[in-house]
Amino acid sequence: MGNGVSRRGRAAAAALLMLGWVGLLWALEAADGTNGPLVREYGIQPRDTGELLHIYPAAFLHFGFNHLSANTLPLLIFGFLAALRGIGRFLAVCFVIITVSGLGIWLFAWENTNTAGASGVVFGLFGYLLARGFVEKDALDITVGITVFLLYGSILWGVLPTNPGISWQGHLFGLIGGVLAAYWLRRGAGPRVPGRRTGTTGPPPGHPG
Repeated sequence: MGNGVSRRGRAAAAALLMLGWVGLLWALEAADGTNGPLVREYGIQPRDTGELLHIYPAAFLHFGFNHLSANTLPLLIFGFLAALRGIGRFLAVCFVIITVSGLGIWLFAWENTNTAGASGVVFGLFGYLLARGFVEKDALDITVGITVFLLYGSILWGVLPTNPGISWQGHLFGLIGGVLAAYWLRRGAGPRVPGRRTGTTGPPPGHPG
């Protein structure tokens, strides 16, 4: 009973978080209007040191509602599945993804470009869901990752430089950031308590076996 309530609570929290996240993106796009002053001001312009911190707000801005619509459904689905393991952990995962994706854009995007959008987060969460189960050796998460790959694996074409109007750098480094987050933020990855013995069933140190 307790576990069922806990699972429902996590699912409700994950759903509310992602609905709120997507609602924020749509509100920002509505506020930005047709002229796009926000995305022009806070998009990522490569190798400009004054623009470096824009890697964070740029992940919440888009170049019009068509751009935002393309990111909305996969962000909802991937975000919900990732957030089921805990909101705090999910936010840390997203921070890693946005940082790695944004740095990849800032370092490697073409000159005189301005990049923004949640697609780096989408690719990062995709990579995170693919890697998480294998990193943690969790059968359920492996199943989730395989299912996500079978349904959405075609998005991986987006990491290739095939369309000059699409930031393949953000996609590629977002994907890398998601895999890194799965490793860095895996369960049990924290420091061990000094002196604690793990994986043994014998007597305490100093006693005969």
